Amino acid sequence: MPKASSTSAAASAKSPVSGDSPKSYEAALKELESLVAELESGQMPLDQLLSAYQRGAVLLQFCRDRLTAVEQQVTLLDKGVLTAWKPE
Repeated sequence: MPKASSTSAAASAKSPVSGDSPKSYEAALKELESLVAELESGQMPLDQLLSAYQRGAVLLQFCRDRLTAVEQQVTLLDKGVLTAWKPE
């Protein structure tokens, strides 16, 4: 049986496509950076590449949504309209 690299073993243990939503923008960004590094290393088995890519797309959308929400709040604040920001 071939020996799996530590990054591949970690990726398979996390279930990259799981519906787990990140706890924060920073957590999502950290996970996304880790996935990108694994994908770029060329050491990930082919069967894990697609699921890692899909998880990365989910994380990227999460980060974009958070940034958009914050940008909207900043725009409101710049206009002098104060509303409570509720992170999702």
